[in-house]
Amino acid sequence: MANNLKIKDSKIIPVILCGGSGTRLWPLSRASFPKQFISLNSDTKKSLLQKTQLRIRDLKNLSDPILICNEDHRFIVAEQIREIEVEEFSILLEPIGKNTAPGITVAALKALEKDPDPILLVLASDHEIKNNQIFVKALNEGINYALKDQIVTFGIIPNSPETGYGYIKASKPLSEENLKGEKIEQFLEKPDIKTAQELIKNKHYSWNSGIFIFKARTLLNEISKFSPEILTYCKRSLKNSIKDLDFQRLNKIDFEKCPNKSFDIAVMEKTDKGIVIPLNCGWNDIGSWKAIWENSKKDNCGNYIQGKVIAEKTKDSYLRSENRLIVGLGLDNLIVVETNDAVLIADKNQSQIVKNIVQKLKEREIIEGQYHKEVKRPWGSYLSLVQDLRWQVKLILIKPGQQLSLQMHHHRSEHWVVVSGTAKVKIDEKEKFLSENESIHIPLGSKHRLSNPGRMPLKIIEVQSGSYVGEDDIQRFADDYGRI
Repeated sequence: MANNLKIKDSKIIPVILCGGSGTRLWPLSRASFPKQFISLNSDTKKSLLQKTQLRIRDLKNLSDPILICNEDHRFIVAEQIREIEVEEFSILLEPIGKNTAPGITVAALKALEKDPDPILLVLASDHEIKNNQIFVKALNEGINYALKDQIVTFGIIPNSPETGYGYIKASKPLSEENLKGEKIEQFLEKPDIKTAQELIKNKHYSWNSGIFIFKARTLLNEISKFSPEILTYCKRSLKNSIKDLDFQRLNKIDFEKCPNKSFDIAVMEKTDKGIVIPLNCGWNDIGSWKAIWENSKKDNCGNYIQGKVIAEKTKDSYLRSENRLIVGLGLDNLIVVETNDAVLIADKNQSQIVKNIVQKLKEREIIEGQYHKEVKRPWGSYLSLVQDLRWQVKLILIKPGQQLSLQMHHHRSEHWVVVSGTAKVKIDEKEKFLSENESIHIPLGSKHRLSNPGRMPLKIIEVQSGSYVGEDDIQRFADDYGRI
């Protein structure tokens, strides 16, 4: 009864880690728009990030989330959280990637600004969970341990000898029948296949989920003991941070001095407060196309099919078209993913090494390795349709009520044609409204701004022409999104 009263009175603050580039799910997931922001299931349009927040909504006394991401993804995070009707939240911007320990530490410090000693629930934004009822039940059990000053993680009951996960060794065998937590004895890095085959026979071992629950002050006390440098520089980076619209920019000079450490290495491997709770809820970290296939609804031939796809005499395959028609004949155990600028064809059992291909694309400076042709912006998006050295054609989409920055280009002129919607255009001191099939020329060197005053999305075809058409040829004079 006492614990239940404490849970009722204890504020639960979700901390959602939104970093990572998801290279193993290329070409759908790329550095510019990684997997946590994508809907990977045709049954729902919700992204993995949105599902992460939604699956905990039944927790009692749930407070506003703290989200941690980098500057490039800040508007994506804010927009997706608002789309699921979360009105109050904090977004901390990491100026440089420093692994999970600094991010979690600075989130704990931020949480203490909201409550004297809240319970933090740390979640990755790119996990999939099938049985939400069991998951929430396990979280509530974890809260009970956190109230006793324990630092809780969750061990996934393994069903195969996975080499892509770390393992946790508990002091006693874990039971699928109950959610009793056990002391953590050891953390193991990702094993080879022979070791993994032995580990799953031993009920002391579970997969490391990367999900944590603890009281903020308990965590900070342990960080102070085992990684004091992280605590020092996280405090400074938060103290010297700058508020920017919905975001809080951590101070770069301070934050980059933080040691680059995972939370497991900085705290969990050293503390005597570590508890692991067994979890069997259909968890998956969606770390490969094979994992996507395993978690997808398949037809009678074992195929997952999405988009414009025709498959004959094909089995146990994942076929996904984003734009063009895919025709598969006599395929077996393959991954085929088509986007508007790249196609992946892979043996399903080799899909873990897609990240190596992405690294080669990066080394060879092939832009498709990191960036999509469709680029998200806070006001909407643009899609590069065709380009050459001195010209480019884009399809620009502006959301209702939004506007681009007041800007100027030094090396190009532009021509805009309204495809649908109504445009408000400002060129120097003149303003003009354009409807469908109307166009206007933007001379080189003129100050200009494009707005959508209507209630429907505005679509513009933009033709750029000049000596240079790169995205960095923009001088901003005013901006609703703080990008000056």
